[in-house]
Amino acid sequence: QARLVEAGGGLVQPGGSLRLSCAASGSIAQMFNMAWYRQAPGKQRDLVADITNGENTYYADSVKGRFTISRDNNKNALNLQMNSLKPDDTAVYYCHVRLRRTGLYSVETYWGQGTQVTVSS
Repeated sequence: QARLVEAGGGLVQPGGSLRLSCAASGSIAQMFNMAWYRQAPGKQRDLVADITNGENTYYADSVKGRFTISRDNNKNALNLQMNSLKPDDTAVYYCHVRLRRTGLYSVETYWGQGTQVTVSS
C-alpha cells in the first residue's frame, strides 16, 4: 500500500498565507495526476487544483490567482501555496493522487487524511 501524509494546515487571518504539503510513501513506480480537494462543513468535496505529471495545471475559479499547485516528482510530493486567504477558503483540504506501485500495472487512487484550514480574524 502507498500512503499520503499531509501537513501545513492551521488558523490564519484573512489575507494571510499557508502552504500545504502532501508526501507519498511506499513502493511507488510512477505518479500521475495529483490534486487538492476541499470540503467545508455541510458541503460536498470540491476540486481546488490539479497538476498532471507533465505539470499542466487546473484551478477552480474561486482560487485562481491566489493558489499555486506544484509537485516534486523526485520526492513524490505535492504542495499548495495559498495566498490572500479568505474566510470562504475555510475547509478540510485533502490531497488526491493517482499512482502505480512498483511491480503492478494498475493505477490506484489514494486520498490523504485531510488537514484543516481555518481563515478567521
